[in-house]
Amino acid sequence: MEPYRILIIEDDPAIGQSLLDGLKHYGFQAELSVDGTGGMNHAKQHATHLIILDLRLPDGSGFDFCRRMRQAGLSQPIIMLTAQQDETDKVLGLEMGADDYVTKPFSLRELVSRIRAQLRRAYGEYSVAESTAIVINDLVVDQATGQVHRGDEAINLTPTEFRLLTYLARHRGQALTRSQIVEAVWGYAPDVESEKTVNVHIRRLREKIELKPDQPALILTVPGIGYRLAK
Repeated sequence: MEPYRILIIEDDPAIGQSLLDGLKHYGFQAELSVDGTGGMNHAKQHATHLIILDLRLPDGSGFDFCRRMRQAGLSQPIIMLTAQQDETDKVLGLEMGADDYVTKPFSLRELVSRIRAQLRRAYGEYSVAESTAIVINDLVVDQATGQVHRGDEAINLTPTEFRLLTYLARHRGQALTRSQIVEAVWGYAPDVESEKTVNVHIRRLREKIELKPDQPALILTVPGIGYRLAK
């Protein structure tokens, strides 16, 4: 099996080279772009499995490039590098379409753990899930293709949003804690920050699949517990 290809979009030469060397040491095929425009063009032209995207780039904001990548149909996982303790950056990055974030300074081992979790879920067990479709009211969730439709309309979900919806659908009617969701969808032990991440992704998912996102009828909040998919 060929190694997974990781694209690093980072303008700091020291951090970029360190990530290149470190990821290659762990068996990944890594490439570096020093600005957002070049990185986005590379992602469009090459079969990159995952993108590591720095927040602050010389030609624009990582938020904007993340949003533009999603609008362009790039669906591979995106891990955003954010400033430490800046919760606003983290939430905004997730709302723009990032799948996860790592705060600077970070350990290479932590980053590799996050990368592996995203790859496992994007190309591992969820990608080979049973081919039967799940019907949720007027939505059809095709586990074989990773697509969601409402009638003839295709609903564009990120890999994390698709995994989240599929997990809720497989446990339809069951109240799921945020900790359970983090472990199942993201693949690592939950903490306070990761549980906040669930809230952001639930909000984004509601905006895409609910007819009235401010009055959700599909993904329901269970006070004091978490969320459940309506029966």
